[in-house]
Amino acid sequence: MEPKKKKKTAERAEELIRGAVEEAGYVLWNVEYVKEGADHTLLVTIERPDRPVGLDDCEKVTKLIDPILDEADPIAESYYLEVSSPGLERELKRPEHFSAYLGKKVRARLFAPMEGKKEYRGVLAARENGRLILETASGNMEFDTEKVAKVFADDADPETEENERKEK
Repeated sequence: MEPKKKKKTAERAEELIRGAVEEAGYVLWNVEYVKEGADHTLLVTIERPDRPVGLDDCEKVTKLIDPILDEADPIAESYYLEVSSPGLERELKRPEHFSAYLGKKVRARLFAPMEGKKEYRGVLAARENGRLILETASGNMEFDTEKVAKVFADDADPETEENERKEK
């Protein structure tokens, strides 16, 4: 399936389930339709504004949206439905994700090295006009968003991460 069709499938599924998910007290973080090998999966990512998402939440939302998707049948081929939490190091994808993380620590991964590095950590200062701006210990870093592969929330302590890598 071509990328545009996958995106439209995810958008249609999102339109169908958003109201029910939000009515149940959850935030719909993201919806993706992916192909892994011969299998197709609709990945629905949820969060709660008041507490972390647990397994019971994922099960509850699965049972809530499965009949909605079955009734509307927006996906022609058979697929797996997966509901999960975005996790601590969630990927920021949508404009509202970046807005929510202004002033918070993030990690930006670039497609190609800049000044010898492919990954930068800092506080998200802005994402506008095709630019991503991070406040880092060595000053503000600006990146053309087309050169940024992914941006993640960065709630992990870099020293703790480095020590964990050394222990492995």
